[in-house]
Amino acid sequence: MNIENTKAQMRKGVLEFCILSVLREKDAYTSEILDTLKNAKLLVVEGTVYPLLTRLKNDGLLNYRWEESTSGPPRKYYGLTELGQTFLKELNGTWTELSDAVSIITNQNNK
Repeated sequence: MNIENTKAQMRKGVLEFCILSVLREKDAYTSEILDTLKNAKLLVVEGTVYPLLTRLKNDGLLNYRWEESTSGPPRKYYGLTELGQTFLKELNGTWTELSDAVSIITNQNNK
């Protein structure tokens, strides 16, 4: 069994939740989102994030706006829609339940 593959699948499973959480406080462009994820040790490449952002936008969870940049081409800033905020609240509740359950199980196995 390949442990790296399993670890990658675990990270993929929470990526959508993490991206929505990054955008909870303020709009951000893709590089900022990637930097935030990398700073949290959630290593993700652009080729993974762009399709996910598009899917989240198509699902009505994100919107975007173009903003001129002083150091290059215009930047696409993503933000949560009202539906995205509601969806994120639901995911937060689910994450708490899941995290608590996993902690109970893994802590029992470590005794």
